[in-house]
Amino acid sequence: MGSSIAAFLKPATTKVGIITAITFQLLFSIIWMTGYSGVSDNTKNLKIAIVNEDGAMGGKIVQNLQGNLPFQTEVIASNEEAQNKLNSREVQMVMHISPDFSKKLQTPGQTAPISYTVNESNPSMTKSIMQAVANNITATVNKEAVAAGASAVLTQMNPQLPAEQATQIAQGLASKVSSDIQSTNKVKDMPNQMLPMMLVLASIVGTMIMGMNFSVSTNLLGASLSKTQKLAARIGITVIAAIVVGLISAVMVVSLGGHVEKGFVVLWGFESLFLLTFALVAQMFLTLFGNAGMLFNIAMLSLQLVSSGAIVPRELLSDFYHSISNFFPATYAVNGLMNILFGGPGVGSEVGFLFVIAAAALVIDIFVVFVKKAKIAPAVGRVQTNA
Repeated sequence: MGSSIAAFLKPATTKVGIITAITFQLLFSIIWMTGYSGVSDNTKNLKIAIVNEDGAMGGKIVQNLQGNLPFQTEVIASNEEAQNKLNSREVQMVMHISPDFSKKLQTPGQTAPISYTVNESNPSMTKSIMQAVANNITATVNKEAVAAGASAVLTQMNPQLPAEQATQIAQGLASKVSSDIQSTNKVKDMPNQMLPMMLVLASIVGTMIMGMNFSVSTNLLGASLSKTQKLAARIGITVIAAIVVGLISAVMVVSLGGHVEKGFVVLWGFESLFLLTFALVAQMFLTLFGNAGMLFNIAMLSLQLVSSGAIVPRELLSDFYHSISNFFPATYAVNGLMNILFGGPGVGSEVGFLFVIAAAALVIDIFVVFVKKAKIAPAVGRVQTNA
């Protein structure tokens, strides 16, 4: 048995397999633990747009919120502009105070709702955080209405209102403000919410393994084909594979009930593009470093899953991970998938970045192929001739 184990451990492929398994554990542990470190403390990076159309108490409410909320706030003049920013994910929630807010506060029997709008075309964590924030804001406004000088404001609004009655109305404000939470680009269930992460994960892993096998095939061909022929064949097959795999994936998503806001053809085209980009990046590392390129691909897998925004909003990541995510194709794949599947702006920007990354990886790949020295063909035939 011992000799069998020793014989099995002798080939380099066995050692590489063990090293790969260890590398997966090390890289995932380091990257995931450091990538998600401090996520709770980074909620201050989330942004809320405030639209105030109430000329009385609204201004005081906004002032208090800006001083106390642990988030970034931006006061925007029109609700339409704020909704556009929400749709483009420039802000995570819109808070709207209507023009008749103060009037409803002093009207017996009426409640004064504050409207909140959340874009569900985001990581699910964003929706959860913003819904909790909306309820907290409403509770804060209720609690601080009297302390904010509501009775004085009400008296100023209506000079004929007796001071005693103004005080009574102000004391009743603590139960008159309510939340009206609305959602745009609604996601109907959990499987759909997780689709961007699933598609990106499957694409990265699939193209990484495909690239590894293409690299083995290239070596097996040896000198039977020239550098140019092998490179052209590999690139051509990669493009075809990306289109075919993208088609299969899009068909599966639609047939299994996936919500595709922008249509099947757009999903297919976009999936094919980011599959091609992932494949070219994976093959670039294998061309640069040979078998060791798999270690870089493993690191890229973990880095992209952490920083793409598929699981945790990028706004909650550290500055380092947020910055490097701008150079990874998964970031643009996730953004584009959210727009296509759930709704949002067009994907022209994401398509442009994916083309740039794919082109850069392809250029590096081609350059390295032609710079590297060709392996010397075995001299078996020559030896036999001399014999």
